[in-house]
Amino acid sequence: MTPVTWREAEPIALRRPRGPRDWLRVLRRGVPAILMLLIGVLLILPLRLVERLFHGPRRPWTGPHVQIVCRLVLWVMGIGWQREGVPMQGPGAVVANHSSWLDILVFNAAMPVFFVSKSEVAGWPGINILTRVTNTHFVTRDPRLARQQAEEFAARIRAGHRLLFFPEGTSTDGRRVLPFKPTLFQGFLDPGLPQGLAIQPISATYHAPAGQDPRFYGWWADMELGSHLLAVLSVRHQGRVTVRLHAPLPIRAETRKTLAAKSEAAIRKGLTEALGRC
Repeated sequence: MTPVTWREAEPIALRRPRGPRDWLRVLRRGVPAILMLLIGVLLILPLRLVERLFHGPRRPWTGPHVQIVCRLVLWVMGIGWQREGVPMQGPGAVVANHSSWLDILVFNAAMPVFFVSKSEVAGWPGINILTRVTNTHFVTRDPRLARQQAEEFAARIRAGHRLLFFPEGTSTDGRRVLPFKPTLFQGFLDPGLPQGLAIQPISATYHAPAGQDPRFYGWWADMELGSHLLAVLSVRHQGRVTVRLHAPLPIRAETRKTLAAKSEAAIRKGLTEALGRC
């Protein structure tokens, strides 16, 4: 199945590194970021083995480890980062707007989460390493696997994993929120899930570097990952991102449509307010 990609806005002309200074920035930011990720991977593997002995499928140690690594990677890349709000307590999941490949770093930096992604992403070079190491939950759009995937999803929720969904189903230019797909919320209504389950909406607002297109950090349509990565690493001054953690929404007495509508409203409001403060 061909993945649906948002194409309503014309992709921006990606900034290409020009001259020694630009390439020096790429190296100065990119090399430490890669080294930070490699060190994080090397440390997480033995940590996960010990964690499994004491905690089984739970992830009380490696979740915060990934959070620290992602904060450090954003720091060495020079991207400003700010979190507003408090992570929810108790069992549940997270839903967020989707703007860029940077979301992997940004949302992991905000709180320990495990992404839910389409199976195609497992084969993307570079990104696939991050998704595997961070225990991304892959789903396949195949009705024959629906029951099996629902059981895997429920098992991870019961293990305390904070799964993160992108209900828009695609990434955008970071300046809007697309309608949420109610079908993606059906898994939260399974009677086998823990009592007191809640969903926490999170909005990420990217603020472009001075003088750049406001959509600078957005990654959508057919924009090449490598070219976008070089554009971000070579820009003279980086921008920043604001992550707002909204009030959790209790699952009880809700339907998939009301959950989608309330989550979308909270995230849309958070994005609008953050852009208004630019």
